[in-house]
Amino acid sequence: MRKIEQATSVALQDTTGGSRSLRKGLLLVLLAALILVSPLKARAQDLSGDARYSAIVVDAVTGEVFYSAKADSARYPASLTKIMTLYMAFDALAMGTLKPDDTIVMSRNAAGQSPVKVYLKAGETIDVDSAMRLVALYSANDLAVALAEKIGGTEERFAALMTIKAQELGMGQTRFVNASGLPDPRQLSSARDMAILARAVMRDYPQYYDYFSLPNYTFRGRTYVNHNPLRNMPGVDGMKTGFTNAAGYNLVASQVKDGHRLIAVMLGGNNKSQRREHVTFLMNTGFDIFDRRANGEVIAVAQTEFTKAFAARNAIPDEPRPYTILATNESLSDAGLRDALEASEDANAVDEDVQTVSASVKAPDVVRTLTSKPAAKPVAKVEAKPEPKTAKRTTKQVADAKPAKKKKDPNAVWAIQVGAFKNKTLASDWVASIKKKFSTALAEATSEISKSEAGWYRTRFASLTKEQAQKACSQISAKRLDCMVVKGSS
Repeated sequence: MRKIEQATSVALQDTTGGSRSLRKGLLLVLLAALILVSPLKARAQDLSGDARYSAIVVDAVTGEVFYSAKADSARYPASLTKIMTLYMAFDALAMGTLKPDDTIVMSRNAAGQSPVKVYLKAGETIDVDSAMRLVALYSANDLAVALAEKIGGTEERFAALMTIKAQELGMGQTRFVNASGLPDPRQLSSARDMAILARAVMRDYPQYYDYFSLPNYTFRGRTYVNHNPLRNMPGVDGMKTGFTNAAGYNLVASQVKDGHRLIAVMLGGNNKSQRREHVTFLMNTGFDIFDRRANGEVIAVAQTEFTKAFAARNAIPDEPRPYTILATNESLSDAGLRDALEASEDANAVDEDVQTVSASVKAPDVVRTLTSKPAAKPVAKVEAKPEPKTAKRTTKQVADAKPAKKKKDPNAVWAIQVGAFKNKTLASDWVASIKKKFSTALAEATSEISKSEAGWYRTRFASLTKEQAQKACSQISAKRLDCMVVKGSS
């Protein structure tokens, strides 16, 4: 703008030289404006060349992907994390382990979170419903952590449960290590995963979805206002914004129009205005496709129409650039970023021959997990009553009373490995979790935890036939959890 002003000044000063000078000066002004303004307008639409940018537009009902740009690339979710925090809270409410009027006592950890927050002090209280509303509309970091501790006992354990839930929902690129979305290089997701999560909230807990569209909420005399920049647009009824220096400006939005609903996710915007304009453009283009289809036009691949729409606005062509971790100024490709931020790839290494490996998410560190369990509630001691005296049984009667010992299947020499951990407690918790989730498939299996030379505690289910192991592994892998079939010694 300063250059345009300077050019204008030169043009005005040159008007005394006659009409030719005036025309020349005005031409200079227009040229400067074209050079400076046009690229900005274009970049406000097609951001596919930006290093941090990724996006997706999805039909919320059918799941059809209208538009996708680096939708599976590793990105920092920032406060979009809180959508999952709230999903977990809705889950707990549905199961009856949490109630809207339950009291949350703020811990030092929760109270000490960085802004944005409500600034409750350690020891102060808030009810669950108010906490959920303020997390949804105001993105309060302190209350997100307080909710996490209320549900999971510790934030660390809650984040592990969030990650497991993400995998169950099909969010294959996602790992959570905190409940707020505050900066942590280990916390990763993708635009596609965030769209999956948004659909899950709408599908599973529609009764709570309007928490994301509340215009404001008053708590203890102060009114907190919703951060969503699109909330006042017709049909926009959610969901969530996010920002950190490394993540950029993120937004998940949903809009309803003429009986159709779209979910748009944008990650890595450069500023609030760009984020608002770009997501608005994505939504408008998507609904235009609905209209054209309704009028009989055959549009098989919606993505093509977005490309045309960008081109019509002089969009910048797609020029892939490496992702940048701003905190360290280190440039990495998407694959390099994921490798750098995920833990050791040796975690699931095995000494024996591996018959199959069918997993996309590593269980070991993804579930860095269930370490800090809440302290068990004290149970009152009850003195054991003496057993009534009974007649002594003969040796034959005792032998007859013993259950017949099941013969071991000679082919049951296979095992499945479901993870590896640096901590034995984590390994034990993970075995128990897998056993519970896949109890039918693992009914004949015996659990084993062994320590490798590298110091990893491997979690396995053994004493299976090859068919049983393959079947169990297939079910576990279908939930995007690690599973390997290995042959043990006979």
